[in-house]
Amino acid sequence: MDELLRIEKMYEYEKAARLQGHIVIAGVDEAGRGPLAGPVVAAACVLREGTIIIGLNDSKKISEKKRDLLFDQVKNQAITYGIGFSSHIEIDEINILNATKLAMRRAIMQLDPVPDLLLMDAIELKDVNIQQIPIIKGDSLSFSIAAASILAKVTRDRLMIEISEKYPEYLFAKHKGYGTSEHYDAIRANGLCDIHRRSFTKGYW
Repeated sequence: MDELLRIEKMYEYEKAARLQGHIVIAGVDEAGRGPLAGPVVAAACVLREGTIIIGLNDSKKISEKKRDLLFDQVKNQAITYGIGFSSHIEIDEINILNATKLAMRRAIMQLDPVPDLLLMDAIELKDVNIQQIPIIKGDSLSFSIAAASILAKVTRDRLMIEISEKYPEYLFAKHKGYGTSEHYDAIRANGLCDIHRRSFTKGYW
């Protein structure tokens, strides 16, 4: 019962939007703004009104095993979803904030039907002609944004695990590219690899 009340509370933004006449409401979030390596990944997700996915929350609050289970549930129950990437090269060229926005635009462009409202996790996209509501800590406050956070996080984590097979000495499967002590030790021992963000690792090249 407590879980259903929590979920109901996380639908407050969506319910308010529907009362204002919005029909197709997408949550948008990203994963991977902070790591030293790899892309930033964004997801956009439209859920059916009243969709219940037990345990769905901000991806940072959930174990990796639980995220994997929720990932499949979100994909199966979403009306539509999109996943966009911005590479480490683009991050270095246009900075992480702009690269994050680019990944978000790429995710939103995949949605069919096109949403009439975007619930954004703290970011606003000036060049997207869809009404937006930026919500600070939105992945904890909006069910749609939480769903997008799961899609983005699991997609990026799985990609970094795949990349780890090519660069095993960096332990990407363990830290997913974040700046852990093990990661810095690996950089000091091996230098930078092809997927490191040079703008994040200026002291090492």
